[in-house]
Amino acid sequence: MTNLAKRNIDRESEGSGAGFPAVRRAAVAMLCAGALAGAFALTARAQPSRTVADGVYTAGQAARGAEVYRAQCVTCHGEALEGSVGPPLAGDGFLSVWSALPVVELVDKIHNTMPLQATAPLSRQESIDLTAYILEGGGFPAGPAELADAALADIALPTVATASAAAAGGDLSVAPIANLAQLMRAIAFPASNIVFNVQIKDPADDVPPPTAARSFDFVEWGSTVYPGWEAIDLAALAIAESAPLFLVPGRRCENGRPVPVDRADWREYTEAVVEAGRVAYRASQSRSVDAVIEATDQLNEACASCHEVYRDVGAEGRGVGADRCRQEP
Repeated sequence: MTNLAKRNIDRESEGSGAGFPAVRRAAVAMLCAGALAGAFALTARAQPSRTVADGVYTAGQAARGAEVYRAQCVTCHGEALEGSVGPPLAGDGFLSVWSALPVVELVDKIHNTMPLQATAPLSRQESIDLTAYILEGGGFPAGPAELADAALADIALPTVATASAAAAGGDLSVAPIANLAQLMRAIAFPASNIVFNVQIKDPADDVPPPTAARSFDFVEWGSTVYPGWEAIDLAALAIAESAPLFLVPGRRCENGRPVPVDRADWREYTEAVVEAGRVAYRASQSRSVDAVIEATDQLNEACASCHEVYRDVGAEGRGVGADRCRQEP
């Protein structure tokens, strides 16, 4: 893997986007080793041995969770978990986000972040009971034993197929306005830097700047609306949701060449960016700085792998040829 720490991380694009910083909190020089360690850590984790279809909660526990839901959640998530101001907590929309993940991640999300903008989050037990109610609402059966904290990591939510970035991008009937470099500088570059910034700044410590000290400024004001961890959530979602736009037919590179949307490796790189955005979003839900730092390894790798082929100039860059999205050296 290319050691991005040895590059000028602020340099401009050679045709397909700007550079992405990759500094680890502990040791910048060990970036490559850290990324590999993170990758091995992800693959070495034990897989859940049960699923929510195995009866992992009791009806009584779901009833307690229903009381919590009616008191704390119904306004945002709807009377029937269908979603309102907040996202749905049942059905395909919910399962597509939480597909195959261990239940502990859902409980962590609730415990660490819900109710949104409340002075204090739900207790751990309330979060577990609420999860039982969500499972009941999703049609998963009750069982003889309550859902317990110690078992959460061993229980998986169901696996649900999601539309690929290639399919999503290829079906978009839009006429591109931006070239590829502009698109990446507008969305991928700033959003990735927001995620990478967790390596050096805990989002929980983010204090929005005052807005009344000088004349009104929309950008300054906007930075105070979704600060802290919510900014990380939104940046990760921006990466995952915008990457399929790299596949829109007719878009041009900065050098005027067509974006190689028909190439298998380009589509694979795009899929990797989408997945990295999803991983970063899931990590952000935990409100764990360490989890997000681990996720930045995957985001960095997804960006660097594509840049080496389609953007970088020099010995490390393999992008030589008229079909590539870069200028000849």
